[in-house]
Amino acid sequence: QVQLVESGGGLVQPGGSLTLSCAVSDFGSDYYAVGWFRQAPGKEREGVACLSMLEAISYHADSVKGRFTISKDNAKRTVYMQMGSLKPEDTGVYFCAVDLSGWARLSPLPKEYKYWGQGIQVTVSS
Repeated sequence: QVQLVESGGGLVQPGGSLTLSCAVSDFGSDYYAVGWFRQAPGKEREGVACLSMLEAISYHADSVKGRFTISKDNAKRTVYMQMGSLKPEDTGVYFCAVDLSGWARLSPLPKEYKYWGQGIQVTVSS
């Protein structure tokens, strides 16, 4: 059983920064990918960024390139997402998730991810 716990969300003003953390339980393997997703009210869940815990590969959606950066600490089994130059349209519930087969070929599609965290609210507002 894989468990994920997100932290670091909250309320921030436009132009501000936040860093989200996703702690992944130790299930005995580094052969997996971790993705960050977000869902705004009334909208579908969308992939924001993802990376491989084994390989040095990552992906960022066009909407966040240059503003968000995904990174990892393998020793801590934790994935981070640094979010800068935040905009009101970045508001939503952010989830992290694990794709057990995506460690070599990343996917931003929610359907590829089997295990999910509970989600954390990020609100960008003045």
